[in-house]
Amino acid sequence: MKLSELISRGTDLLAKAGIESAEVDTQLLAAHVLGISRGELQARLFLDPEISQSAELLELLQKRSERIPLQHLTGVAYFRNLTLAVGTGVFIPRPETEGVVDLALQALPEGGLAVDLCTGSGAIAISIATERPSSKVYAWELNPESESYLRKNIRGNVELVMGDIADDHKLWDELARTVDVVISNPPYIPTWAVPKDLEVQLHDPAMALYGGEDGMDIIRVVSQRAAQLLKPGGFLVVEHADTQGQLVADLFQTDGWDNIQIHQDLTNRDRSVSATKAL
Repeated sequence: MKLSELISRGTDLLAKAGIESAEVDTQLLAAHVLGISRGELQARLFLDPEISQSAELLELLQKRSERIPLQHLTGVAYFRNLTLAVGTGVFIPRPETEGVVDLALQALPEGGLAVDLCTGSGAIAISIATERPSSKVYAWELNPESESYLRKNIRGNVELVMGDIADDHKLWDELARTVDVVISNPPYIPTWAVPKDLEVQLHDPAMALYGGEDGMDIIRVVSQRAAQLLKPGGFLVVEHADTQGQLVADLFQTDGWDNIQIHQDLTNRDRSVSATKAL
């Protein structure tokens, strides 16, 4: 089958399945199967060759039409400067989190110490460690299904710790009052608010999505743990749902944080709240 016909058939299939990015996803899957970049795929479309991997591509397109995430089919997700291994059971990093990392990097001094709570794929921790190579980063994750992917992804000066951030751990005492930055993209969806996006609803791990009845359970733990870890003047930033900015700011106020600020993402929606530990 010719490449152009495959792209046309795939785009139509995904569009009928309700996927808004049907053409882009089709091209990315075709590029993945052919082992080339999307730019190279565009060049090949001018020549429109016969494709020997048609069956493999059509199989992946069928799976994508069933709303299996594109990243699970290609095995990779892109975040800032990183290419990360992802798959079933791993929370796929989102572009809006990139801005939260910017806030952490702005606050992290050279040679600083950062802690990433609820690290998921490791996107935040690894970004900090690779973009600020003089830093040391501890990354905490509860989901055992993420561990194998995290081990593949880790680079730079990152130390992975598997466990619940609410549980006792010797490192909490060892790191107490020594950390410069705590950052977290915790589970924050209320248990009753099932995501409309089928890729999220069906394939992102539940423990990475839901944060209790009001979505704030894990954020409360993050605030308490950060207060233990940070040195005076240390910086905390937490991602949240676009409806939770004031809730998080009020929590931080109650917990005694200073310099509380709500930050917007590129779509001008509340996305994170930062604060500093009192001197």
